[in-house]
This record gives sequence, C-alpha cells and structure tokens, in this order.
Amino acid sequence: MSQLPFKRVLLKMSGEVLMGPKEFGLEPDTVKRVAQDIKEVVDLGVQVCIVVGAGNIFRGVSGASQGMDRTTADYMGMLGIVINALALQNALENIGVSTRVQSAIRMDSICEPYIRRRALRHMEKGRVVIFAAGTGNPYFTTDTAGALRASEMDCDAIFKGTKVNGVYTADPHKDPSAQRFERISYIDVLTKDLKVMDATAISLARENNIPIVIFSVRETGNFARVVQGQGQFTVVSNEGR
Repeated sequence: MSQLPFKRVLLKMSGEVLMGPKEFGLEPDTVKRVAQDIKEVVDLGVQVCIVVGAGNIFRGVSGASQGMDRTTADYMGMLGIVINALALQNALENIGVSTRVQSAIRMDSICEPYIRRRALRHMEKGRVVIFAAGTGNPYFTTDTAGALRASEMDCDAIFKGTKVNGVYTADPHKDPSAQRFERISYIDVLTKDLKVMDATAISLARENNIPIVIFSVRETGNFARVVQGQGQFTVVSNEGR
C-alpha cells in the first residue's frame, strides 16, 4: 500500500457501462465484471467510493428534451441511479466485498441516507460506499455529484471510467488522427471544451485540487492497473502538461 499513490479514490461511471452490449438496462455479466474490477482495487488496500449514472435506465435531460418537466425528469433519473447502485452492491457483496449504499434521497427501507461521517467510517473499515441519487437536487449531473462526494470524502483522485482510454484532441472513434493527452490542466479542458466532465464538476475538482484520471472502464482489470500507474490514461490536474 505504501507504494501506491492513492489511499482513497472515487470511481465515477456512467450508467451505460452497466448495460454492456445491450441497448438498455443492466447486463448481469457486465455488472459482475465491473464488480470484480472494483474488488481488485479494494484488495490493493485502496479505499473506494463510487458514483454511477443512470443513462442505461433514464436520463433527466433526455426526458426534459421530450417535453417532460425538467425537475420531475431529474428525480426520475435519481431513482434510476439507485437501481444501478443496488445492482452494483449485490454484485460486490456476492464476491465478498462489504458494501454500503448511501442515497441523497432518503429511502430507509433499502439503503442508508447520505451522512458524510458515516461514509468516512465505512471506508476506513474497508467497505465500498456507493453514493446514489446524485446530489439529491435537480439540474445537477452525476459528474457534479462525483466531484462533490470526492471533495467531501477527501479523496486523493477521481477515476472517471469511460469508453476510451483518456482525453483526446477529438473523438478517436470519429477522427483516427486524434491525439491522447498524457496530462492536461483543468483550464485547458474547459477552454477546449473537451467534455471530460461537465464544467461544474471540473471547477469543483480544480478548487479542491483533486486530480481526475480518465481511463477505459470497459477493459477488464484496467481500474487496478491504472490505480497502480500502469496502462494508458489521462490525468487532469492543476499542473497539466
């Protein structure tokens, strides 16, 4: 553990990660694979907390764009996050990882309410804490929820699991000449509009000096490799390049 650069990290994933090859919902084998990847990091001695999105179930912004009231749509998205959090909890517990779900919206029958000090104690005891229901407020993304919880938990870094292995000058799936950044500053991410996370999340991470590590969460075992400084990824920080 003394050789690792991180003691406590927050993993931020989109809900789409959990649907695997499906077009909607949860794909059980993919959820199990993600849980195993998280276990590998826990086994390294790193304290882990998680924020997951709900894009595989419902997107508030998408609902609002189709005429739904934005506040109602966002609350529906928060409930979708709870579904994903419970699925992850189940998969982690099945492989022996002690886990707690804490929701920003109280639903005491199925999970704990978000209480900062309790979450910290859970992680100190080696439990994975999954933060559900975003910030509990409409108009805020799960990116912002991730940056907020990472700040509150005194995390050493935010690990943003995506479908690509870092931040590129353009979409590498559309532009074969796109170049990957090894390191980039928060300011460059904002000014270049690189869509790493939303602007509020980037600004919050910058204010609290929490580096953001962008990596591919779709590669089996990649979370543990990147935590150990191996493989390909991009670090967003005050130092930049």
